Amino acid sequence: MDKLEYERKWQERGYALIAGVDEVGRGPLAGPVVTAAVIMPLDDLIEGVDDSKKLSPKKREKLAEEIQKKAIAYCISEVSHTVIDEINILQATRLCMKQSVEGLKIAPSCVLTDGNMMLDIAFEQESIVKGDAKSYSVGCASILAKVYRDNLMKEMAKAYPYYGFEKNAGYGTALHIQGIREHGLCEIHRKTFVKKFSGETEKNEPSTF
Repeated sequence: MDKLEYERKWQERGYALIAGVDEVGRGPLAGPVVTAAVIMPLDDLIEGVDDSKKLSPKKREKLAEEIQKKAIAYCISEVSHTVIDEINILQATRLCMKQSVEGLKIAPSCVLTDGNMMLDIAFEQESIVKGDAKSYSVGCASILAKVYRDNLMKEMAKAYPYYGFEKNAGYGTALHIQGIREHGLCEIHRKTFVKKFSGETEKNEPSTF
């Protein structure tokens, strides 16, 4: 697979600084959604860049360090569980991506986003389904966002030790659900997500959330 297919297309149209943008954390029951925007040099690629979910934690950490060193510019943003509950996860993700793009110290010529996510930004943009696997720039953003959020949730696990955040990053694993049942919700739980989850899985039990 040519992971510069989309970048080359924009370069041929005269766009030199191409930012890749991706998110992580749309699905968890706790914690923020995190996005990264990154402009990478396209004449000196880092080997092994791929969809962050396909990489081992050790490989992701190593690649994230290389990406940060080589990047022309990058910006990592987060939008809190509180805002997610207020405006819903889709709008929170769009907001977070917009913040990452606009937080770049060097303005991009155009922006490639993962999924089907057109943003309210003042730059030309293209949305790519499975872009983290198809585009080098989006793949780099995917790795930065994933490593940042995983490390953040490991820190959250120290403050909220009952839910296994260091292992599940806030996703609804059996250990996490057991922690909710035994200890209730913690400060960083997404109330709208937990209500939906409990309604679907505990129809015969009274809601405690």
